[in-house]
Amino acid sequence: MLKMKNRTLKGKTAAFAVSALCTLLTASCAAAAQVTLTGLDVLERDGFDVLKGKKVGVITNHSSVSAGGRNAVDVLYGSGKVDLRAIFSPEHGFRGLAKAGELVESSSDAATGLPIHSLYGKDRRPSAEMLRGLDVLVFDIQDIGARFYTYLTTMGYAMEEAAKYGIEFVVLDRPNPIGGDIIEGPVLDPGIDSFIAYMPVPTRHAFTAGEMALFHKDRKGLNLKLTVVKMENWRRDMFFDETAVVWTNPSPNIRGPQAEVLYPGLGTFEATNVSVGRGTYSPFTWFGAPWMNAKKLVKILSRSPLKGVSFRVEDRTPDNDVHEGKLCRGVSMDVKDPAAVRSVDIFVYTVYHLRRINKRDFVMKREEIRKMTGNSRLMDMLEAGEKPEAILAGYAKDAEAFREARRKFLLY
Repeated sequence: MLKMKNRTLKGKTAAFAVSALCTLLTASCAAAAQVTLTGLDVLERDGFDVLKGKKVGVITNHSSVSAGGRNAVDVLYGSGKVDLRAIFSPEHGFRGLAKAGELVESSSDAATGLPIHSLYGKDRRPSAEMLRGLDVLVFDIQDIGARFYTYLTTMGYAMEEAAKYGIEFVVLDRPNPIGGDIIEGPVLDPGIDSFIAYMPVPTRHAFTAGEMALFHKDRKGLNLKLTVVKMENWRRDMFFDETAVVWTNPSPNIRGPQAEVLYPGLGTFEATNVSVGRGTYSPFTWFGAPWMNAKKLVKILSRSPLKGVSFRVEDRTPDNDVHEGKLCRGVSMDVKDPAAVRSVDIFVYTVYHLRRINKRDFVMKREEIRKMTGNSRLMDMLEAGEKPEAILAGYAKDAEAFREARRKFLLY
């Protein structure tokens, strides 16, 4: 009888252990199922089918990282299934080390021996010589969701050249790190065309790279075979830190998800004489200037209808760029709720009050502001004495048609 009880007890213990293990494995599998797979991950998992038998060039940089922590070049070249012939790099270079606006020379990759053609040097578009012998161009770079961030301009230029020479184009899609639902700012005015103002979309466009490619092909009427390798387990309401995708700084001064959320607004300060923190420990989460009345500005911004973020006074001394070596009075921001933050609103409210508080010192460069914001509305309305609410209402009206038109390009 005792033996029978012991056996029963052991059986119950074993059953409990198995049940607990199954529960743990189920939970682990459920958690794993929510990890976002980028287009690169899906391409690798599916055996590189769309590239088989083709001579491939890849437009990429350090930000293209697989779930296993490998760069796109290493994944493609090391697969033994892809005939990789050339690498093309955007602003900041293949390794992402060049400063903003710094021209990058073409070179070669030490690991593979492949040529690296710079698309941010004397050429901004791939030339006929660069494209010679290729069947397909692959684009895999982590964008951050702001129109004036240049990676998607590089993609657009490359699509146009690929169409010209009958070369296929494949986009390995990645998350829009600041979500796929929230749109901010006006659509780019048709009369504006520059490297930082190319795609006719709002400042914060809410497209993934793949969706932007579909949009660009349609608007340009490109005769181009375009394939988007979609992500898996990504939703439009997700921010980057919800994806479990490996983080790398997409450019030298974007050093975390908070900077990405704030960039569509704070980036526009680069068309003024205000520092955005380049040369400090956390750019694009702070702005300042030697003459700024930061204490008064923080009080005003804290009372303004700006949600999801807090403001505090913080002095910094940038060691390069605007106000290099000068003590700057400034405003530091902490993102509390990324989904609630509207960084373009922060910029509009801030410049409105800076013009009042520091009107003798604060400078806005009209033509540069026009490129960054997308039209002349901001300067015109500020000079007419309009308040932030009216300016932002105008921005919303400017983007109404885009909100509806974009639907046919959405993949998720």
